[in-house]
Amino acid sequence: MFHFYAVLSRMKYINRWGLMRNTREENLCEHSFETAVIAHALAVLRNTRFGGNVNPERAALLALYHDATEILTGDLPTPVKYYNPEIRSAYAEVEKTARKKLLSLLPADLKPGYEAILAANGESDRKLLPLVKAADKLSAVIKCMEEKGAGNSEFAKAEVALRQAVADMHLPEADCFVEEFLPSYQLTLDEQD
Repeated sequence: MFHFYAVLSRMKYINRWGLMRNTREENLCEHSFETAVIAHALAVLRNTRFGGNVNPERAALLALYHDATEILTGDLPTPVKYYNPEIRSAYAEVEKTARKKLLSLLPADLKPGYEAILAANGESDRKLLPLVKAADKLSAVIKCMEEKGAGNSEFAKAEVALRQAVADMHLPEADCFVEEFLPSYQLTLDEQD
């Protein structure tokens, strides 16, 4: 008996934004789905508008699994995770151990396929990882926008910092997403018609 998929299904129990007051909890499963959709969109934008040649489906897959280790580690808040180089390095080791544990939950013949997803270190993946990182941050921006829209000012500074982090990535695909698609997230369903 192998537990990999059952453990992955527990993403829905890992809540994000633990240090902040939320009007609506966001779990890791929701975040991973949204990040995958956005990563796919960024890859499509790169190929369609910016002369790229990347695999949008692979971008979506990498994004879908980008936080899978948090099933075992929990969601360590960003201010803690990046507080100093020692903590950052220690957390990288914790993530590496969690990746190994997740892979140990698979039969031997399936491990290589998932190791390539969880480690994401191939040449083509290195081209996609900045898009996944941008999608991760954009998903967080969307959460901040939703919270602000619900009257929760707790997320105002986080939104400013995350928008700046996306801009600092200098990815034309991400800038395009921010300009053309992000404003819609502030609208009601009727306004999106």
